[in-house]
Amino acid sequence: MQRLWVSGYRDYELGIFDPKAPEVQVIKRVLKEKIVTWLNQQTEPTWLITGPQPGVERWALEVALKIQPDYPDFKLGMMRPFEGVGEQWKPARKEALDQIELKLDYVGTLSKQPYQGPMQLRAYQAFMFEHADEVLLVFDPERDNEAQRHAKAYYDYRLAKQKAADDGLKLQIVDFDELQMAAEELAEEERERKSGW
Repeated sequence: MQRLWVSGYRDYELGIFDPKAPEVQVIKRVLKEKIVTWLNQQTEPTWLITGPQPGVERWALEVALKIQPDYPDFKLGMMRPFEGVGEQWKPARKEALDQIELKLDYVGTLSKQPYQGPMQLRAYQAFMFEHADEVLLVFDPERDNEAQRHAKAYYDYRLAKQKAADDGLKLQIVDFDELQMAAEELAEEERERKSGW
């Protein structure tokens, strides 16, 4: 069994507040390309694993659900770091989480307690690394190094780089340059479609 952990920025860390924003389509396109490439390289059953956060984690699950019928041995799992994730979210955001959970092959909760502190998040991070064969992060190290406050993905990136060096963990990074190239490709395809090419 091979497991791909997909994570990255939360939607608001990217300044995206509308699920239909063009930036979401760009990120989903890149995620789809990366996931399909990964799936096509596998010779055994596969799992995409991620968390419940709105943003890259949710978009990865939405993409994976669309391509799952083409890959019979492809399963989707979500691990919540603690009990009650999403309870304080706005109703629409919570409803979106509930709806996607219904479609997954597995949903689990690491800590059976509500949020009590950063130790639960560290335990979650350790669990995900322990259960991943490869990590795909949508994260821009250069941008985040200049930030006054690090995004959640920074801490995953930092440990993933260490594990890649020490343990041979496979790590793929999708940075803003790659997203910009994908945005330009999409824009060009849209221009060609409108001009009748």
